[in-house]
Amino acid sequence: MEYMSLYLFAAVFVLLLLGYPVAFTLAGTALAFSVIGQSLEIFDPSFLEALPNRLYGIIGNQILMAVPLFVFMGVMLERSRIADDLLTTMSRLFGRMRGGMGISVILVGMLLAASTGIVGATVVTMGLLSLPSMLKQGYDPKISTGLICASGTLGQIIPPSIVLVLLGDVLSNAYQQAQLDMGIFSPETLSVGDLFIGALIPGLLLVFLYILYIAGIAFFNKTALPACNDDETEYDSHLFHDVIKSLIPPLLLIFIVLGSIIAGLATPTEAASIGAVGALVLASVKKMLSLQTLREVMHSTTRVSCMVFMILIGAALFSLVFRGFEGDELIQELLGDLDGGKYHALFIVMLAMFLLGFVLDFIEITFVVIPIVGPVLLAMGIDPVWLGILIAINLQTSFLTPPFGFALFYLRGVAPKSIKTTQIYQGVMPFIAIQIIVMAMIAYWPALATWLPTQIS
Repeated sequence: MEYMSLYLFAAVFVLLLLGYPVAFTLAGTALAFSVIGQSLEIFDPSFLEALPNRLYGIIGNQILMAVPLFVFMGVMLERSRIADDLLTTMSRLFGRMRGGMGISVILVGMLLAASTGIVGATVVTMGLLSLPSMLKQGYDPKISTGLICASGTLGQIIPPSIVLVLLGDVLSNAYQQAQLDMGIFSPETLSVGDLFIGALIPGLLLVFLYILYIAGIAFFNKTALPACNDDETEYDSHLFHDVIKSLIPPLLLIFIVLGSIIAGLATPTEAASIGAVGALVLASVKKMLSLQTLREVMHSTTRVSCMVFMILIGAALFSLVFRGFEGDELIQELLGDLDGGKYHALFIVMLAMFLLGFVLDFIEITFVVIPIVGPVLLAMGIDPVWLGILIAINLQTSFLTPPFGFALFYLRGVAPKSIKTTQIYQGVMPFIAIQIIVMAMIAYWPALATWLPTQIS
């Protein structure tokens, strides 16, 4: 029965594939296995006595308060039509270049990622606004759809990212547990701000490589990404004014939110509250704020936040039962016995997460897998910021990887019927390859993720 913890993990995995809700699958399966374990006298029920303290810790966690605030900020900005203005203006600015509209989509995706961080809204918005224009201009459907999906998922890695907030909290707990297991009773801490700062260079590197790929396609395959000949892209006396007018609101909000964190003036939670208020102000200035809009934004925020916290509660129960079956010791033993030490173990974990991304969402991987393998990897001496950024980019592929990538579903829902699903799948493959290249670069040069946090701290 020493592999009971692995049976528990396998049961959760199968039930998730069958489509059962994540939170209730985690909690229900864990409770069922705890009952089985007690009947076989291989599980100590005293592990479950720690559940109330775990739940209190989740509800009282100030870091997690940033989640509903960032969600509110993102949804409010989406309703204020900032994306519409950005796409229209950027298309006028770059549309006359070959591949210019593609570059516009990447830049807008980057700005939306840094100001909203909501992948679904970004993909749907750009799919509705830019995909018809790109197809009308003669852009290759595969490249167009892949570009929109990849640009929309930049919100996974470019801060302020909800993924980084959740990942920072989980890794912080894993880091403290790893140090306690090593006999360090004054453990160092990992903050969400460290991950935000560490993600800046990798995120901008991804944007640069996306643009480089589009520029290369435009140069070597002139028919795939033609220049725009639409009169709407003509340069006029109002273009510069329109560019400044469209860029200032999101850039100002990004500067305030990220700048306050980087400068040490505010915690991520405090910065998220500033961002939420700033989104309200921008919506008001654009005259898009109404009682109905506020009601819809609050409804969306509540729904997403409840989902996240319910999964957290289910994951807390799952981790207690998993540890009760000595699963953490089994994972440590399995990874520790690998030849090649910590780097081989890291490669195996990254590969497993990449494969899990085919069928599981990033939230499921974050709350189920990382608490299991995180303490083991960190106890081997792996830098927590470096590990966090590698995991974040890896999780980003879960939104792009066929057949269950959520970004693919979002775009499929708004794409014209003339676009085949296979074309969307083929279109994202080069961008998945770019993400793997970036992961390899960060793995080989850890300073890409760790240098900036050390300079600022």
